[in-house]
Amino acid sequence: MSETASRPHASALPPTILIADDEPSMRDLLSLLLETEGYSVLTAADGREALRTFREHRRRIQLIIQDLKMPHMDGVALLGHFKEESPEIPVVVITAFSTWDSAVEAMRLGAYDYIRKPFDTDLIRQTVHRIFERRTLLETSPESLRREIAAHEDMIGNHPKIQEVMRMVRLIAPTDSTVLIQGESGTGKELAARAIHFRSLRKTQPFVSVNCSAFTESLLESELFGHVRGAFTGAVDDKQGFFRAASGGTLFLDEIADMSLTTQVKILRVLEERKVCPVGSTGLHPVDVRIIAATNKDMEKEVRERRFREDLYYRLNVIPLRLPPLRERKDDIPLLTGFFLAKHSRQMDKSITALSDEARAALSQYNWPGNVRELENIIQRHVALSEGSTIDSIQMLSPIAGARGSVGDASQPLIPSDGIRLEEELAAYEKRYLREALKMTDGNLTNAAKLLGMSYRSIRYRVKKLKVKEREMELDLA
Repeated sequence: MSETASRPHASALPPTILIADDEPSMRDLLSLLLETEGYSVLTAADGREALRTFREHRRRIQLIIQDLKMPHMDGVALLGHFKEESPEIPVVVITAFSTWDSAVEAMRLGAYDYIRKPFDTDLIRQTVHRIFERRTLLETSPESLRREIAAHEDMIGNHPKIQEVMRMVRLIAPTDSTVLIQGESGTGKELAARAIHFRSLRKTQPFVSVNCSAFTESLLESELFGHVRGAFTGAVDDKQGFFRAASGGTLFLDEIADMSLTTQVKILRVLEERKVCPVGSTGLHPVDVRIIAATNKDMEKEVRERRFREDLYYRLNVIPLRLPPLRERKDDIPLLTGFFLAKHSRQMDKSITALSDEARAALSQYNWPGNVRELENIIQRHVALSEGSTIDSIQMLSPIAGARGSVGDASQPLIPSDGIRLEEELAAYEKRYLREALKMTDGNLTNAAKLLGMSYRSIRYRVKKLKVKEREMELDLA
């Protein structure tokens, strides 16, 4: 074991990082890289030495970077020791022997990240920076905010596209610029919005999220701008609205493209004047909020086809942020699977430790139309239904083929020799999706609509049309 000097810090001792790797060249590379960034570095050449060094300097160590294949102690076993003895210290696993099992196991045991060799040094630098940024954020925030930050995970993934999103989040967070997040349903748009807010100067102020597709036009205006008593039937008291509720903080307008053109005009006026006029009132109230908007639609197409105002689009699209679909970063599936496996096993008090070859193949081959949200829902469902320590197979609610069996099963033809009744088949599959979404959201139509990438009005219409009246749906559709 050797301890190397670090760049001096004027105000405080530098954070200490333990590097455990049996390759001298890798230890030297990481030491030089991290010392240049201002960190203090401890190194160990094998698992036993790493554990001994960790126990000796535990009070100083704030981050561990460890290889997965080392002499004298398996890397997974070493990670297990670290997380059992000091679960609060983040561990980044690096390995040249990347497998599905090792990635899932590392994330399941609580690794902060899992990085394959060879890697770009910028990836290590950004990962370390993100870890200490989050640590500082937690340490410098009031208790109520610490709980909220801790309850919301950071984005997970090493694919260059998601790494670029993380980099952009860190760059734009301290500014007050309006952000437009675009991406398919389930890619993590609200997660990105919260990450921006928690890293901004407004972090101690409210983060207010509103799904614009969940309200009728008149109700949305009342929810956004507020109303005065007597403005309409049922308005028995004054209401301040989301803009004023988010005062000093961030207002997240999800599914912004589902707003009516009339509401868009009023939103534009608020952005230009920074004042809101409650429904039924002539008075203006100043508002100080940062706007983050999001949509799963192609906004340029919406503007071209005159469904969205061009002037509002440019007002919102000051800083564009595009989230990649999961099918474009499939290498991240094992990391996400391990993370969700640990999360839901812990919540359900189960000990699910592995997936079979068949289950891994199913997850790898699937095209993920519902993206990361769909992956989490599938892992959650299979953890709930599993009776052993291994998930043996994965069943998807995929259209047509997936609904007939496991993903990747090409043994059955898409259309049987005697044909099908397409409309009935499609209605049956749609009903399965609706029922599953309602089960996952405890009968909440708004959340179920978000899960399926549709508007509140659309899901309400389909539920009534297809007579989906399951007992898990608590809402009155009359």
